[in-house]
Amino acid sequence: MDNQVKKSLSAALDKFPGANGAEVAALKEGLFNVFGLETGFLEKVEAFDSVIDEYPAFEQLREVFFDLLMINFFASDVKRLEADYLDSDEWADIEEETIDRGTELLNLLLYINECHDEGIKPELGDFLKEFLLVEEDEFQDEFHIYEALISNQQLAESSVEEICKTARQLEVGEELEDLFVPMLVFFHQPRTNAEVLGELERFNEYKEFDLAVYSLISSFNEVN
Repeated sequence: MDNQVKKSLSAALDKFPGANGAEVAALKEGLFNVFGLETGFLEKVEAFDSVIDEYPAFEQLREVFFDLLMINFFASDVKRLEADYLDSDEWADIEEETIDRGTELLNLLLYINECHDEGIKPELGDFLKEFLLVEEDEFQDEFHIYEALISNQQLAESSVEEICKTARQLEVGEELEDLFVPMLVFFHQPRTNAEVLGELERFNEYKEFDLAVYSLISSFNEVN
């Protein structure tokens, strides 16, 4: 299992408010075991869903953890497969079968990995324009998905309170509805920050999910 993914998954569970400590420990162990399996990706997905099914209190995190499962596959599992596996018909079939799984968080995690590779700090404008290419004609699907972020980029320079307040007043598309606040808070403060976590808990209507996802993203951004 990729260490960066392991750290991020653990951080998300640790910051999920009200979670039972024994359940957190058991879920961590179960997911770590699944992520470390040397099986095909679809077999991992089946095992992953079986583990999550055992802990309904964490259902909100299923699809963002699926994004981590995918990142882990890219970072770890692909190394034991053929060099061109991600270009194979087999992987194309897997992508088709899992097309409805996961969230837009996957794009952000891939962008953070690219930032690490290039030695640059994550920035919202760079993510939208250089990674997602939302200004290019052929990427208008991404423009529509990320329109709320595009129109409110200035919030990343404001405060957690303002981000949370604005989010309550906006109509955000389905794909970003749950991720709008944690994504913006990450670009506001890309490193895990106790003050930011406290403000998220104080000002945010959906603090359980957002605290966990912000912790996941900011932890993923921290390179040991």
